[in-house]
Amino acid sequence: MNNNDFLSQQKPPFSIVLVNYKTIEITRICLDLLHQHLGDSNIPVWVVDNDSADESTDYLRTLDWINLIERKAPEPEHGHIAHGKALDLVLERVETDFLFLLHTDTFIFDKNVFSMMLNKCIKNPNVVAVGCTEQLNRGTTRTLWRFSSRLVKHHVRRLKLSLGLRSREPKPYREVYLKSFCTLWNCKLMKQHGMHFLMDERVPGYTLQDRMTQLGYVVELLSPRKIFSYLDHIQAGTVAAAGGYATTHRRTKMYNDILKRLKGDNNQVSAARHK
Repeated sequence: MNNNDFLSQQKPPFSIVLVNYKTIEITRICLDLLHQHLGDSNIPVWVVDNDSADESTDYLRTLDWINLIERKAPEPEHGHIAHGKALDLVLERVETDFLFLLHTDTFIFDKNVFSMMLNKCIKNPNVVAVGCTEQLNRGTTRTLWRFSSRLVKHHVRRLKLSLGLRSREPKPYREVYLKSFCTLWNCKLMKQHGMHFLMDERVPGYTLQDRMTQLGYVVELLSPRKIFSYLDHIQAGTVAAAGGYATTHRRTKMYNDILKRLKGDNNQVSAARHK
């Protein structure tokens, strides 16, 4: 199935969900790009505003092509808990078999990413999810260095603990869980087994992935090189946009640099469309 096929289907094959929390600049760019790619289709786009109560909420209310849910948090919540509850609100409402999870700091530049990921589920009915375990494309050299350094640190900590020495718990040296900046889930299979995104206190999707694979379903992994040929993602961009890091933090600087470039690119595209 290509993009023209799913765009012309009477019943949309998938829905899209984003969660907004005080990130008006990147939310606007993310949604502008989605509208450029899917504006003439019937693909449902769901946006949950997680009680931002700021200009980003006002902006979302002006968009008549999205399904907006304004979620009110009854009490302070950790970021990933609030995000998971927002995703589950949409999961309850969608009628499509598949659901794309996007972050507001994910910028789709090639709409073929949707058909590419969807086809993996269509070809194999046992595929419950498609995505990537890395949040950016580090390239071969940096990826090998990161893996080897984490591997060494993991075994050094295990050795210290076995010798009775003080040490932190060894972290996994290989990423195994899909990152939700751009992930496709088979929500039909999820609902059949009574699953949802926030299963416990862990990051939304982690326990879900464990349980679905234990049931024999398959998680299709995409390489960073593959998925980032279709999109850009600002690692921790939503945190930086909401002021979660100091102004001198490297991720804040990275966020500001990428945002400046994206604004320029998006303005050029918008100007070209209106000529």
